[in-house]
Amino acid sequence: METVLHSVETGARASLVEENPRWYAAYTSANHEKRVSAQLGIRSVEHFVPLYESVRCWKDRKVRLQLPLFPGYVFVRLAQCERLRVLQVPGVARLVGFNGLPCALPDSDIEALKMGLASGIRAEPHPFLSVGRRVRVKAGPLEGLQGIVLRRKNRLRLVISLDLIHRAAAVEVEATDLERI
Repeated sequence: METVLHSVETGARASLVEENPRWYAAYTSANHEKRVSAQLGIRSVEHFVPLYESVRCWKDRKVRLQLPLFPGYVFVRLAQCERLRVLQVPGVARLVGFNGLPCALPDSDIEALKMGLASGIRAEPHPFLSVGRRVRVKAGPLEGLQGIVLRRKNRLRLVISLDLIHRAAAVEVEATDLERI
């Protein structure tokens, strides 16, 4: 009898875990990130599309564009049982995961990205790196985030890699804000 009750309790806890909203990466059709974001807003799905500003020179003028920091991805926060609400959005191909199940991203990574971009740090897409010196940001708006250090034009940059989606972004940082892992 105790075993049955324990199994029922464990099953109840497992279903509660699935009910907790988590951040997932939604893979989108090419150049559909903003359209998907608008549709998610209409459907009241919490989402995040990190953008960066790029200046492009056209024939007759310079244009400032807001482009996705992680092209092809929109981050959504929802319970796993609600994933159909996202998958029905035109332009969404799938939620990133393994064996047919979506994999959640660490909440801390998304929150750090949000805070960093809101504080005005300059970020731009960067090729995904899996080797190099890993560091942790110990102070500032990106505190707690881990990444790989680079130098570019006499400035120190931190490459933040999201392993799940194989994408990365580079942000300028101060050397004093970093510590070795």
